[in-house]
Amino acid sequence: MHEKASMHDKEVSRFLSRVLRHKPELIGIVLDEQGYTDIETLINNACEFGKHFDYAQLLAVVANNDKQRFQLSDDGTQIRAVQGHSHPSVKRHYEPQTPPNVLYHGTAVKSLDSIKQHGLTAQSRHYVHLSADSDTATKVGARHGKAVVLTIDTATMHAEGHVFYQAENGVWLTESVAVGYIDFGSH
Repeated sequence: MHEKASMHDKEVSRFLSRVLRHKPELIGIVLDEQGYTDIETLINNACEFGKHFDYAQLLAVVANNDKQRFQLSDDGTQIRAVQGHSHPSVKRHYEPQTPPNVLYHGTAVKSLDSIKQHGLTAQSRHYVHLSADSDTATKVGARHGKAVVLTIDTATMHAEGHVFYQAENGVWLTESVAVGYIDFGSH
């Protein structure tokens, strides 16, 4: 009998992002309102779906993820994506925070026309994601094509009543950013 080949850590991370943020039904798991699901069920269902990893590898992926995308429950029996959810069952509660005066949003050049017209919208996700530094925003934008970094006047937004949250991994979240708060630079 042949043993099933385990996935590489990057593959496990991508797979977890997909099922814990967007498509839990893909492998028949359920996310609670805070985004948590049972780890044992996740691993078993993933295996049935042809995605093979064990608890030790899952822990390594959580601990070593450079963006700290995942979080375990205090008792170590559940896991969730920290932010980035689009699934309607997840209604994460974040405490409102005072943002720094400026935050950044990385996007692709091809998205600029739409952003100049409509501002930044959450689209399929629950929130717009903002970065505390332009380097991180550049990396985010580069995932979708040639990167552009937009500067967001969060001091004015916050003063005018817009609410900001910060996920456990440092990503800043807000519902939308109107065009007037965005500095497009020379783009």
